[in-house]
Amino acid sequence: MWLISSTGADFIARLRTLFRTAAVSWAVLRLITKREAWPRTVREQIGKQIFFTGYDALGLTLLIAAGVGVSVVAQGQVWLARFGQSDMLGPLLVAVIFREAAPLLVGFLVIARSGTAIVTELATMQVHGQIRALDIQGVDPMIYLVLSRTIGTTISVVCLSVFFISMALAVGFLFGLAMEVGTRDAIVFIESVLKPIQLRDILSLLAKTILPGLLTGVICCVEGLSIKGLATEVPQAATRAVVRSIAALLVISAVVSLLASI
Repeated sequence: MWLISSTGADFIARLRTLFRTAAVSWAVLRLITKREAWPRTVREQIGKQIFFTGYDALGLTLLIAAGVGVSVVAQGQVWLARFGQSDMLGPLLVAVIFREAAPLLVGFLVIARSGTAIVTELATMQVHGQIRALDIQGVDPMIYLVLSRTIGTTISVVCLSVFFISMALAVGFLFGLAMEVGTRDAIVFIESVLKPIQLRDILSLLAKTILPGLLTGVICCVEGLSIKGLATEVPQAATRAVVRSIAALLVISAVVSLLASI
């Protein structure tokens, strides 16, 4: 009896969290269309979030992309050349890097680096009463804190994914030149990559970056603002935010890949 009751309570708690996340996400999407939600202070917060989440993480993103470029692009050229299937390099790169690797790896990086920072910052503000102080001053925390961080995170994920793809392909091509495998013509290489890209691939990339970026921002903000005011709850909130953000990323990636393959 105790086991059934505990399982039921846990299921209800998870369902409430899901509904709360969905409600906050919908509220953010509605606020985006309202002019009063974009004062100078909010735009400044969005800029700061983009700087921290996007610009500060660019170096690490390019480093990871370079590793992927060497392992996927160059190795793909080697193995396809051995089997006489060099013309399949473009579709292979689109399938591996464009559709899957870039959005997933960038999503993991943003969650681990910026997601934890967001939830820790907001949770600390909650502990110190700064959220209440903002409310007393007439500043809407939903707009000033949640909207700005969610939009900044989403824009950063999209931009980092584009840089990731570009870096991975460039390094892979240069590595192939150094190893004397594959084509030595950059134009031919670019055409072989761009030719297999279809509209659904672009839509898939946008869905796999915009939706996880949006949910990462929302989940981290919700978890950060949900603590009751004890400092010991901060690391617990950060852990929950990371786990739920990763789960959302994987689910969205799987669903979008399934829909794109239909």
